Amino acid sequence: VQLQESGPGLVKPSETISLTCTVSGGTITANFFYWGWIRQPPGKDKEWMGAIDYSGKTYYSPTLTGRITLSSATSKNQFTLQLTSATPDDTAVYYCAPTNSYDYYDVREYGSWGQGTQVTVSS
Repeated sequence: VQLQESGPGLVKPSETISLTCTVSGGTITANFFYWGWIRQPPGKDKEWMGAIDYSGKTYYSPTLTGRITLSSATSKNQFTLQLTSATPDDTAVYYCAPTNSYDYYDVREYGSWGQGTQVTVSS
């Protein structure tokens, strides 16, 4: 399975970060899979942001609840991330990746990572 992130590379503070992950070689409705978003700010470790499972149920990091929304478009085999009220602290490389582990909140459980997309929050 291959994943590809896409979206704007530059976002202004207070705006919404919107990213799409396109999946090929597999289907996002495959049983027991979770499709996650992970980010890595400069000089910091990877951070799990959230996941959407094969049935469309969503799971969010407590630190981002209220700002993050994940959704899927099964006909396009895509899932999307929206993160509102962006600040410079949201500047990071954003990745999408799948896992079939129940520990979907652990970045170590993810494989087949996309190449990542840089998002910079700046005026």
